[in-house]
Amino acid sequence: MKFLSYRLYFTGAITLTIWALLLWNHYHGGVPSHHLLHRKDLPEISDWWSGLLLPLLTLFLTYRIQKRLVRNNENKTGFLKFPKNIFYRFLSTLLYGALISLLFYLGYSKITGYLFNGIILLALFFPIYRAECLLGFVLGLTFTFGAVISTTAGIIFVIIGLVLYLYVRRGVIFLFKKIKALITSQSKTISLFILVLSLVSFEGYYQISTDTRLENNWFKL
Repeated sequence: MKFLSYRLYFTGAITLTIWALLLWNHYHGGVPSHHLLHRKDLPEISDWWSGLLLPLLTLFLTYRIQKRLVRNNENKTGFLKFPKNIFYRFLSTLLYGALISLLFYLGYSKITGYLFNGIILLALFFPIYRAECLLGFVLGLTFTFGAVISTTAGIIFVIIGLVLYLYVRRGVIFLFKKIKALITSQSKTISLFILVLSLVSFEGYYQISTDTRLENNWFKL
């Protein structure tokens, strides 16, 4: 299948890139290691694991994308239409992860914290639990944090995003629709009440006006 070729080419490109980066680091001061949660009292993980994890993760997540495309393929002809929104989600999370990496590398850890917290807010509006989002996010973070820590953080955000987008968001939308329907119903009831009250008032005024005219005519007689 054509998409399988794209998967293999993309995985191969990721593999070459990460191993080129690891070898460059090896001959220029050594391959870095990263402490969990950036705390020196916790174990550190070498970036050498990125050379193994990142290609496997890429192959697995692109398989998940392919599986979803096959499931949603309407014409069943075997030719998979690649929706643009998958590419946009991948690119957006890649840039978001790269921005976090860059700011952390430059020492802006406080802004980095805000961006991490912002993911939780974004999860209410966008399906960040998708495979392409996880892949883009991990690739964007790997340069600074390594693939192991990046993948761990990505999986945590995927779980949070899944709960928020599929359950909390739907619950909020359902509650909003119920409140809107209730307000609309109450508005109609109030409008009907005002209309009836207006008709009653008009009828009373008309009756009083009629009685007054009759009395006046009677006195003239």
